[in-house]
Amino acid sequence: MSNPRFAIAILAAGKGTRLKSRLPKVLHQIAGRPLLEHVIRAASQIVDPSDIFCIIGHEAARVRQAMSPLGVQFVEQIEQRGTGHALMQCRQALAAYDHVLVLSGDVPLIRPETIAQVRDFHIQRAADMTILTAEPPNPFGYGRMVRRVVNGVESDEVEAIVEQKQLTPAQQNIGEINSGIYAFQVAELFSRIDRLGTSNPHGEYYLTEIAAILQKEGRKVLALRASDSNEVLGINTRRELALLDSLLRRRKTEELMDAGVTIYQPETVIIDAGVTVGADTVIEPFVQLLGETSIGEDCLVRSYSVLSNVKLGDRVRVNHGTMGESAVVGDAAILGPYARLREGSEIGPEAHVGNFVEIKKARLGRGAKANHLTYIGDAEIGAGSNIGAGTITCNYDGVNKHKTIIGERAFIGSDTTLVAPVTIGDGAYVGAASCITKDVPNDSLGVTRAEQVVREGWAIKKRERLLAAKKAKEQK
Repeated sequence: MSNPRFAIAILAAGKGTRLKSRLPKVLHQIAGRPLLEHVIRAASQIVDPSDIFCIIGHEAARVRQAMSPLGVQFVEQIEQRGTGHALMQCRQALAAYDHVLVLSGDVPLIRPETIAQVRDFHIQRAADMTILTAEPPNPFGYGRMVRRVVNGVESDEVEAIVEQKQLTPAQQNIGEINSGIYAFQVAELFSRIDRLGTSNPHGEYYLTEIAAILQKEGRKVLALRASDSNEVLGINTRRELALLDSLLRRRKTEELMDAGVTIYQPETVIIDAGVTVGADTVIEPFVQLLGETSIGEDCLVRSYSVLSNVKLGDRVRVNHGTMGESAVVGDAAILGPYARLREGSEIGPEAHVGNFVEIKKARLGRGAKANHLTYIGDAEIGAGSNIGAGTITCNYDGVNKHKTIIGERAFIGSDTTLVAPVTIGDGAYVGAASCITKDVPNDSLGVTRAEQVVREGWAIKKRERLLAAKKAKEQK
């Protein structure tokens, strides 16, 4: 068969009781994404998402809503009675396919390369069933793979899968385990799946029994070792959740460093799976890059900065302690230290957002500067304008938000209050400590300060009165 139709089924119906959570097991997150999403994204690099079938059960509507944007299909397992029972629900959905690869929704470290390897091995060897195996450091508790020995050499053919409790003394040293990831010829699977029994402590239908059924009929059941045993690790407890999170994040930092990114003390940084970083960028210790953050080339992200769904251009400098969320930053801009970019912020090329400056739904043009102790919300700042220390845009009147517009090359003096809606024209000046409630035209001065009064000698008389009052009080 030159172009066999290949589907992927993902088991995602379980409750995850040992996680002690109301959240469905497969929606628990590591590296910024739900467990099931990691598996789907890996599978989507091998087959079209429309050829991926998620078998859902517990909190099915919630899982469906979370995963629908990925374009996969869903099969509902209303009553959860084991892995074999889950595949029984797919009989109609998989009828048009020649082969199916079965993955677990709680095995988030599986790589696309490994999925492709199983697919190719299964098809090229014309196997009826292929089992992905692994050799973890401690195989205790897993079903062990007994391979058939031919002419004194261990072959790819499976002799048996032996559970921990049934191991003979000679089999105790077998380190190769069943990962629970399988490939089947669809016709061979569904012609036998109704022969599965429930004579086990849990009263469930298990896919592993298909191997024994096929073997008894002389069909070809093969085993393929995964190169990295971590890829087949599943999650049942919060401790395992934390372990796989750390493994996936370590993998991410290694991928970035191999691609030309410098990461100092990578064990201290938190980088989500969806983050991209350009070559020659430097990431200092204790940085968090979250969500779908994208960082260009030759940037510097200094310690204790946290960026979530932020897009940085090239040559951006992010100084210590800067916070950003759903913002866009142009090339060669400078942020922080201790700046905050809130959702909807757009920082233009070469712009500066400095110490303790907060930006919210505002656009700063090329080279605009707000370097100190400033709040800019619902505003547009033109190219080359300078916003003095202590300036705030009063964008909220208690009911509605209003916009402040500042033109190009404007100068806003320190400690200015801009009461929106208000417009400051191109090249205009606003005097320090002004409260601006009316528009300032282009190249004009806006100022609202009262005239300064100086009274010479006033301070001497004031101190004398204070000292006299203090002395009188002490004499009483």
